Amino acid sequence: MPETFAVTDAVELAVVERSGFVESRHSGSAIVLNPDGAVVTALGAVDEQILPRSTLKPLQALGSVTAGASLEGAHLAVSTASHSGTDRHVGLVTDILSAAGVGEDALQCPPAWPGDARARDEMTRELIGPQRVRMNCSGKHAAMLLACTANGWDTASYLEAMHPLQVHTREVIERLTGTKITTTAIDGCGAPVYGMSLSALARAVHRIGASSERSPFALHRSAGALLRAVRENPWVIQGPGLPDSIVTERLGLFAKHGAEGVMTMIAPDGTTVALKMLDGSNRASTVTALTLLVRAGALAPADVARTLGDLPLTVTGGGRDVGVIRPTV
Repeated sequence: MPETFAVTDAVELAVVERSGFVESRHSGSAIVLNPDGAVVTALGAVDEQILPRSTLKPLQALGSVTAGASLEGAHLAVSTASHSGTDRHVGLVTDILSAAGVGEDALQCPPAWPGDARARDEMTRELIGPQRVRMNCSGKHAAMLLACTANGWDTASYLEAMHPLQVHTREVIERLTGTKITTTAIDGCGAPVYGMSLSALARAVHRIGASSERSPFALHRSAGALLRAVRENPWVIQGPGLPDSIVTERLGLFAKHGAEGVMTMIAPDGTTVALKMLDGSNRASTVTALTLLVRAGALAPADVARTLGDLPLTVTGGGRDVGVIRPTV
């Protein structure tokens, strides 16, 4: 059975410090590619397989778009988002469903409470339970349904691995990663997710970052449009006050986290980072990725320092700040 790299193959990436005492350590692997795509930093087991989880969404979104899902702007951005379920996010998703000619019940992601506290409180007051459209992957699923209806494909089986959409998406992923898929799993939302090395994930994300809307190739034109859509609508990629949206808006990045401690970022100059926290925690992934981009010369230290103050990196005790989550790379 395939498995993530071993503890002995990992390196320390970050620590949690409380009152000067290092309370916890986060180990994992990370890789940085320069604007030309060359490896400038490799820490840990970057050639061992991981499950990329939601960092695969940009590749899946491109699968849907190149299969016929006509999306642009914020609607394109939500197709690659792990959104917090605000009313604005839901509006985008329902627009896509309407374009596909299907209802919310066609979504096969599980019903969920929104991550956004205001939206969750409002639903509670209105006695509304979890909804599929509020699930953080609903934008990806809506784009998949739009691709299906554009081609006349069955919508009831759109998550099956051998469905025409998933076959096409898998081919797109293999093209972008430059590797053949050998491991298939089921993601938390029910869609297929594929095992790949951090190197392969970084390579795919870098190719998206290097894409142009003027490319002669449709895939790269779509990738350039996706990149612009997220950077022009940073609130969509996650949500107000949340890390991916904050760093995308403040630093001009394309930031996409995934469950179980996976993170990818593309700097404005194309420098790309991909990392995996072996313990599955996401709490240090954003600051670690930003630090690696600073080390690579892709981001100004002062700009990053100003942004870190708005990320959840403070350790508290008795209602006071007594420590910090900090990278050690």
